[in-house]
Amino acid sequence: EVRLVESGGGSVQAGGSLRLTCTASGFTFGDSDMGWFRQAPGNECNLVSIISSDGSTYYADSVKGRFTISQDNAKNTMYLQMNSLKPEDTAVYYCAADIMGLFDSVVCGTRANYWGQGTQVTVSS
Repeated sequence: EVRLVESGGGSVQAGGSLRLTCTASGFTFGDSDMGWFRQAPGNECNLVSIISSDGSTYYADSVKGRFTISQDNAKNTMYLQMNSLKPEDTAVYYCAADIMGLFDSVVCGTRANYWGQGTQVTVSS
């Protein structure tokens, strides 16, 4: 059974930093495209960042220069370092594995074969 577990969410003030972690079991990192989505209340899941199996990365314009995605294949873990956080970054953040394509937004739970349960990030002004 594949399981993705996110951690590292929390509440911070604007300008602060958080590092999200996604740990996988039953799945081998590096074999497919993986990434992070986020869902603000009332919205679909918006793509934040992807790291491909070849190590290339993609970032949404809204987070470019502030967020960094990385993975440690030996630990089956993916990270999202989030710096200079803004109130508009407030959302539930989901990690996803085996992402099928590049979409700005998706219905949460779709377009990737595996999803985590999500972790809340709240940024106050």
